[in-house]
Amino acid sequence: MPAITTNDLKNGITLQLDNGLFTVVDFQHVKPGKGGAFVRTTLKNARTGAVIDRTFRAAEKVEQAIVDKREMQFLYRESDEYVFMDTESYDQLHVRPAALGNAAGYLVESANAVLAMYEGEIIGVDIPASVVLTVTETEPGIQGDRVSGARKPATLETGITVQVPLFVNVGDRVKVDTRTGDYLTRV
Repeated sequence: MPAITTNDLKNGITLQLDNGLFTVVDFQHVKPGKGGAFVRTTLKNARTGAVIDRTFRAAEKVEQAIVDKREMQFLYRESDEYVFMDTESYDQLHVRPAALGNAAGYLVESANAVLAMYEGEIIGVDIPASVVLTVTETEPGIQGDRVSGARKPATLETGITVQVPLFVNVGDRVKVDTRTGDYLTRV
């Protein structure tokens, strides 16, 4: 693993620290008038998503983790695993739902995703900011119920449930924000 100094930190770099694998979210070089310079960082745990603040001395050596990001296509779900295909080598990869996190609820067949891998372990998944899914189950809107902003639950084809406006019916295709899980619009 290459060692870098804290002076070389950039947003998005992944570091191997004594307590795990962390991605740099934010950093700030501080040179007080008295005393030595230091680097104040905000780090995100690559496996759990927990965010911590940590301060390093200037020019302190840290281990940079080499993360391999691969463009993959989701093929199908087999029992309790998701099967992805590498778009360059056409190799298939079986992934457990725990490794995908919340992204599993937004994956439909033939959708593309970028899987971040470290030493053969999936540590992150990047999916598009919004996806279009079909409504499979929802209550019908009540005629005359025109309350502004009224919502009802709807189950989508992947099994997740989102709050949608009253006019959305079974079979409608809706756009959902994958970061928040909110309904955006009917397509």
